[in-house]
Amino acid sequence: MLTVHHLGKSQSERIVWLCEELGIPYELKVYDRHPVTRLAQADYKALHPIGAAPVITDGDLVLAESAAIVDYIVAKHGPKDGKGRLVLGADHPDFAQFLYWFHFANGTLQPATGRNMILGRLNLPSDNPLLVAMKARLDLALGFLEARLGKADYLAGREFTTADIMLVFTLTTMRLFLPYDLAPYPAILAYLQRIGGRPAYQRAMRKGDPDLTPLLT
Repeated sequence: MLTVHHLGKSQSERIVWLCEELGIPYELKVYDRHPVTRLAQADYKALHPIGAAPVITDGDLVLAESAAIVDYIVAKHGPKDGKGRLVLGADHPDFAQFLYWFHFANGTLQPATGRNMILGRLNLPSDNPLLVAMKARLDLALGFLEARLGKADYLAGREFTTADIMLVFTLTTMRLFLPYDLAPYPAILAYLQRIGGRPAYQRAMRKGDPDLTPLLT
């Protein structure tokens, strides 16, 4: 049985959402964060040597890393007829866009927010050169994303794909850890409303984080 080990309010929400979109059977185990540090507790860290979310188990397999897990689940548990797999093949005209935005999520946007979160905890002066540079990097990434969503309903184009599943966490739940204003980005906000209307997203958030109202505005 495929088991999703979900650390509350973490990137593992992507995997719960993916399973709901694919409509596949899975077991969900939810783990609480430490009440003081807000980090994963010992029972979650024991799942994998890296000790970070997400983690899945599938028989004897233990697998971490969001992108690896997404690819694994689609390949091993997704529909076999090619329909509803949430990925685009190499012959699709939007294949390159799909690949780019799938990897943009954890290759560019999530690191940019993570660096700003860490720097923000150091109480640096607002004109600190490193802080200014990292804020500019995040603004650049968000501006680039805004431009994309100003001309496409979803990241790959017309079709909802795993690229969207990979990216939405950073625009929503990540803002619990690094608050930032999306008001300057109307296309991103409109996109989040489309995402919030998806029944599979709603089910995933209710199951994984029932006490959290998704940050879609």
